[in-house]
Amino acid sequence: MEAVAAASGHQERLRLVFATSDEAALIDIGQELAPAFFVSLARDSAALLQSLQEHAPEIIVIDLDTIFPGEADVFVRVASVREAAADNLLVVISRTPLRNARQRTRKAGGDEFLLAPIDFSELREYLLEAGERRQRDTEARAFRDEVTRRNSFCGLIGGSEPMQRVYEALRRVAPSNTTVMLRGESGTGKELAARAVVSLSPRRDRPFISVNCAALPEALMESELFGHEKGSFTGAHASRPGQVELADTGTLFLDEIGSLGLALQSKLLRVLQDRSVHRIGAKSPRTVDFRLITATNDNLEQMVEAGRFREDLYYRICVIPISLPPLRERNGDVPLLLDHYMRMYCIAGDVPVKRFSPDAMQTLESSSWPGNVRELENLTQRLALMVDGEVIDVEHLPQRLVIESAASQDKILIPPEGVDLDEEMRRIELAYLQAAIRRAGSKRGAAGVLGIPIEKVKYLCRKHGI
Repeated sequence: MEAVAAASGHQERLRLVFATSDEAALIDIGQELAPAFFVSLARDSAALLQSLQEHAPEIIVIDLDTIFPGEADVFVRVASVREAAADNLLVVISRTPLRNARQRTRKAGGDEFLLAPIDFSELREYLLEAGERRQRDTEARAFRDEVTRRNSFCGLIGGSEPMQRVYEALRRVAPSNTTVMLRGESGTGKELAARAVVSLSPRRDRPFISVNCAALPEALMESELFGHEKGSFTGAHASRPGQVELADTGTLFLDEIGSLGLALQSKLLRVLQDRSVHRIGAKSPRTVDFRLITATNDNLEQMVEAGRFREDLYYRICVIPISLPPLRERNGDVPLLLDHYMRMYCIAGDVPVKRFSPDAMQTLESSSWPGNVRELENLTQRLALMVDGEVIDVEHLPQRLVIESAASQDKILIPPEGVDLDEEMRRIELAYLQAAIRRAGSKRGAAGVLGIPIEKVKYLCRKHGI
């Protein structure tokens, strides 16, 4: 491995590792590439990997014929280089017209395949443009990652003030064993919040059992929660622990707890009071130690008043209530969430990461998002996989969102109580007239600014008492 000297000021230039043992290429590298890059040469595959570690280059060019001679599948080696240098511009060169070379290069993680002989002046221009573009993309991605890191909390994404309050509440309750109730509309991320509490708690390495109380009918839910003994009912061919028992030493998360019937509420209350669970058909209870976290989008207070939720159970589970705000109240969080999910689903779908046009972003930010974060995530997944091209525009969005955005703008322009159009026009006319006179310094000058005759300016001045 050796360095090819570059002109002064190379510190600001991109670092390039050129892997080749072709002596004839050294002159062209020195003449065409060294003045534009800080160039390091690697004469074999070992030197290439060492150079990647020592020089951390932005650009890698590999002469496949001399660096990986006799390899059955050189693109496997290209993939190994990409694994060692995930963010670099990677270009491969070969003197052999390999079948489907460009597609196989891209599949291996390379950016471009070039067939020798190479015009090094053209290669220099391509590397300058593509390398700088890759560097900008890398810096932008690092910036987005930093923004996401600063505005995330244990899987929850958002930097708005309401979410910062949620983060603080979760941090405070996590170390204790206190029962927590997470409240919020459907799709606001209540299970993520529950997992955040667990991840920061002393029980983080213990079982986390999540039960959706609305997912099963009450007859099956009893067995699901509390378990049963063999032969306790038709179909009970073997003894089975319930979810409460499985949460022993860990955390039990009961989602949609308001959907539990009164009979199950009574049994759950008994479990919480005695810290023991009685399987269906069992002769004696089993002691359990678990932390309870519940979640609901119901108004439990109204349910208590209506007799549909036990008051004593309500006070047992509502020790520390934490409300997760709906997305419409999280100012500034929509772009963060869109960027997070777009990158996630584009990478998972092996498609280029897409971005939103300013108009599309404005439309999405003005949406009321009745389905909250879950709705936004589902929409982003659909756009990531179904839209061709790298830009999501308004035309790609659901018509409902576009209409809703237009209606939102109309509400800003015309408030619910309506407007006095004559008064609005008078106010606008006066404002323009005064601004024109101040800028021009005279009525005649104002006429030129407004593009109207001086007689009309004088009339308007009399009309408005100027």
